[in-house]
Amino acid sequence: MGFVDEVKFFIKAGDGGNGCVSFRREKFVPKGGPNGGDGGRGGSVFIEADSRKQSLIDFRYRSHFKADRGGNGQGSDKHGRGGKDTAIYVPPGSVIKDAETGRVLADLTEPGQRFTAAHGGRGGFGNARFATSTNRAPRKATPGTPGEEFWLKIELKLLADVGLIGLPNAGKSTLLSRLSAANPKVAPYPFTTPDPATGCAPSGIHGPLHYRGYSGPY
Repeated sequence: MGFVDEVKFFIKAGDGGNGCVSFRREKFVPKGGPNGGDGGRGGSVFIEADSRKQSLIDFRYRSHFKADRGGNGQGSDKHGRGGKDTAIYVPPGSVIKDAETGRVLADLTEPGQRFTAAHGGRGGFGNARFATSTNRAPRKATPGTPGEEFWLKIELKLLADVGLIGLPNAGKSTLLSRLSAANPKVAPYPFTTPDPATGCAPSGIHGPLHYRGYSGPY
């Protein structure tokens, strides 16, 4: 069955870029000062609840997620670019846990809720940061800090008030499409629904009615 309700995966935020050692060099300027820029911040990893997701099946094909590294600083006081963030979309009702300790980190119950799972590393300082009245030509720069990395686990809480169970071609998908807002595949041959289909009651019906149907083999 293609329904996945618990997965383990690895995330790595981007490392910060390194600072730059550089000095101003222009014609007719014999003593240019330091102008090394700072490194950019690494990208972070976010986990967001998305109502378009119904299961964690995507994690079966990808279990490692990494954000971009920050760019290194350059001369002429040019700072490195910030790394691009990475977003991971999960169904509402996903509980995020530390894979090693089992500690609950977040409970994403509503669509649009976002959790910062790993923060990007801070960019290093260029030598322009270290210039003082007594040290006008510093040759010092600092490296960027590494981004956070973790093994996490997601457990999906799928609650349904009504479940449809029956023989193949009994009309479960058709009934689900009539009773709820779901659009399951309906065809005149057995096992047309290899994955569970979840649907909420259509607009106009009061009350938290939920239906879940599955036409695949058990």
